[in-house]
Amino acid sequence: MRTCSEKSGRSTSVRPTNSSICDVPGIVAGHAGDRESLTGVTVVRCDAGAVVGVDVRGAAPATRETDLCRPGTLVEQANAIVLAGGSAFGLAAADGVMQCLHELGLGFVAGSVRVPIVPAACIFDLGIGAPVWPDADMGRAACAGATGDPLAEGCVGAGLGATVGKALGHDLATKSGVGTSSLRCGSATVGALVVVNALGDVVLPKSGMIVAGARSVESGGFAGTEEILLRGAAMAGPGENTTIGVVATDAPLSPDGADYLARVAHDGLARVIRPVHTMADGDTMFALATGALKGEAPTLMAVGVAAVLAVEQAIVRAVAAAEPMGGLPAARMP
Repeated sequence: MRTCSEKSGRSTSVRPTNSSICDVPGIVAGHAGDRESLTGVTVVRCDAGAVVGVDVRGAAPATRETDLCRPGTLVEQANAIVLAGGSAFGLAAADGVMQCLHELGLGFVAGSVRVPIVPAACIFDLGIGAPVWPDADMGRAACAGATGDPLAEGCVGAGLGATVGKALGHDLATKSGVGTSSLRCGSATVGALVVVNALGDVVLPKSGMIVAGARSVESGGFAGTEEILLRGAAMAGPGENTTIGVVATDAPLSPDGADYLARVAHDGLARVIRPVHTMADGDTMFALATGALKGEAPTLMAVGVAAVLAVEQAIVRAVAAAEPMGGLPAARMP
């Protein structure tokens, strides 16, 4: 049997940033993917366990173990969160993450066995690249390669097949990716990691200017997805969207607190994705609270405000770091 430290031949992250979810004590993360097929996996790992929460807002989700993440269940902590491409097929990546964590002796104690708790969510990226999706080996590679180093952004991991602005069809969309950010909240750290694969457009929070989204054939600029839908135009490719992510903090939170954090994290989506939470999106946000904070904990309200800002920043960074791929252009940043 392979040990978890043995990686597959899949590609891993290559370009570091200087602000990521890995700034949160107790959190490590890793990417694995196939740049030819344009699909991949991103794993956020918390080896000591973290109180987990979730909120699914979109109407077309592809998820695993989300019921377990809600308050009132027996298991209150998760060992990792998996974000993957491949639509529902990509949920298989979580199997490899479970195997990796099992070999490390991590998981919920159930009699004589430790069962790793690994919730997951996937984006639909089958419309770009080859019709291939992440499997257990790719999930294992992302988990085994997880570190606390600054995390690569853009077209890596689960962001390899991410696109935004598909209301006029995939050919007029814009390439997107995965983004991450962190900030201080008193003595605590709050971080976010988001895979941006929305039906809507991504805008700059202060100006509202579209920087990635549905492109207009006539003008060569952005068509404006909200305007397209308000005109009653037929939407192309329903169900081919979804923005998924994780917010994490070292502040100690109860299951109710983690649930609240996952809920308010969606405000970050709403500030920079227009429209968001549509019937064609499966938007899902997880929350992790490691409780590793040494100083005085900030209020839950303050942590929530920080989470919204971190998510907002991570989304903008996801499109800013993306590169042209699969015949699609990247964002037009000012």
